[in-house]
Amino acid sequence: MIAHDGHADHVEQNRRYWDDEAAAWHEPLARDHWLQAEPSWGLWATPESEVSVLPDDIGGMRTIELGCGTAYVSAWLARAGAHPIGIDLSEKQLATARAMQAEFGIDFPLVLGKAEAVPYDDNTFDLAISEYGASLWCDPYQWIPEAARLLVPGGRLVFMRYSPLFALCVQPEGSASTTLSRPQFGLTRLDWGNHVQFILPHGEMLRLLRSSGFVVEDLIEVQAPRPTDRDYAEISADWAQQWPSEEIWKARLTG
Repeated sequence: MIAHDGHADHVEQNRRYWDDEAAAWHEPLARDHWLQAEPSWGLWATPESEVSVLPDDIGGMRTIELGCGTAYVSAWLARAGAHPIGIDLSEKQLATARAMQAEFGIDFPLVLGKAEAVPYDDNTFDLAISEYGASLWCDPYQWIPEAARLLVPGGRLVFMRYSPLFALCVQPEGSASTTLSRPQFGLTRLDWGNHVQFILPHGEMLRLLRSSGFVVEDLIEVQAPRPTDRDYAEISADWAQQWPSEEIWKARLTG
């Protein structure tokens, strides 16, 4: 993996990755998420009751899920009374989402497109949300201003991503070490060869959100629970019980 500020076409790389490599194994995971009565977030299935990702007044909100994948987050929003729309660049991911809609009887618009340029008017949505969608796979200097454009004044942005600490410690083979593997200065783009991810350090993310018109209301650094039967190739539960492997940002667009 290479960390740099290059300008290769990450959109096409990531489209191919999700269409050709990830979609085949994602449908069983999608069904598990669609079945959930309560939302749970990220690698460690952190319960909504612990982190309150969704606003209390979600009922009736117009929402956009940026990089929706199989759209289970939008399904959770629909069950809570919101009016969601999901957008994703992968046709195969959206095909799985449509299959889940038919299976579970939950219908909402699904749009093929990229979160950096959403085909909706300004001031259209009350909530923009991303769980490891645009928040990880899209250029933050494009998708965050785009989210601001889409939101009404006072609208909310919530997103979940890998933590900068994870990005600093992840090794070239893809697993997190207990030592730093790269410098923080210049950390933006992580190129894995067949796909690209983006992780800004906290200072840069704060400045970007503020320059886009957002006020940050919370930053939750997620700790893996004890005990847990989960482990991942890129991150072990033991690592994530000591350091945050992922984080949740909550922001509001100023009026």
